[in-house]
Amino acid sequence: MRFGASRFVAGETAEEFIGAARRANGDGFAVTAGILGEDTQNRQAAAAAAASYIDLLQRIARNEIDSSVALKVTHLGVEVDKELAFENVASVAATAQSLGNFMRLDMEQSHHVDDTLAIYRRLRNQGLQNVGFVLQSYLYRSLDDLANHLPLGTNVRIVKGAYLEPPSVAYQNKADVDINYMRLLARSFRHGAFTAVATHDATIVEAVIRLIEEHKIPRNRFEFQMLYGISTRLADTLRARGYRVRLAIPFGSYWFPYLMRRLAERPANLGFFLRNALARS
Repeated sequence: MRFGASRFVAGETAEEFIGAARRANGDGFAVTAGILGEDTQNRQAAAAAAASYIDLLQRIARNEIDSSVALKVTHLGVEVDKELAFENVASVAATAQSLGNFMRLDMEQSHHVDDTLAIYRRLRNQGLQNVGFVLQSYLYRSLDDLANHLPLGTNVRIVKGAYLEPPSVAYQNKADVDINYMRLLARSFRHGAFTAVATHDATIVEAVIRLIEEHKIPRNRFEFQMLYGISTRLADTLRARGYRVRLAIPFGSYWFPYLMRRLAERPANLGFFLRNALARS
């Protein structure tokens, strides 16, 4: 962590997250919290993850932090038992709703999409309105998934996608991914869904702003979202232009695999990390 991971991860504890979130709020950013972890393989660990999210939501409320939460269904046990995972996720969503907060289901590998969306629909059918999900523009299926969920009054985050997927299910060319990203956004805007525009691509951001201005999308129907510690200049610029920007701030003991994924995604992140490591060694 001292060699530079703290740029991308708030720390290992909820207290460290609260500190980072408070600083982000002070700088004018909203926040979403994620407890690092996935692929839970037993019921006890899945229950513990749900309890950690419930505790986190209570801490956010006590400290009056502007922060929602985001979680992975594999972290809460979908690979152990689907009903167990639903019960765990529902307990977190109910706590968030009781505290006037919001919970989003993160999207993982393509083989988890159906389970994630099924949990989302069950939550909505049980009257939980404070929930959203994520769609990945590199998956061929995402436009259909969006169309199928728009009637629910969807709150959706659009991302490009970060997992390695085969050509049978996902676009392999960046240009195709970007085109589908804009298709998803346009359809979401057109049908009145609240849309979280999650990208660090400055070209995409400017295209989104043109789309927003062309169709006069109210600012209470969208926000920009970025990962903590990445594209900070772009985030600052958007905030200065009056747009709402939400930073995804992860924390937890599972930080090393998360950091490795961030470094693999963008060579500039690796350069930053190495410069910090050499400077502090």
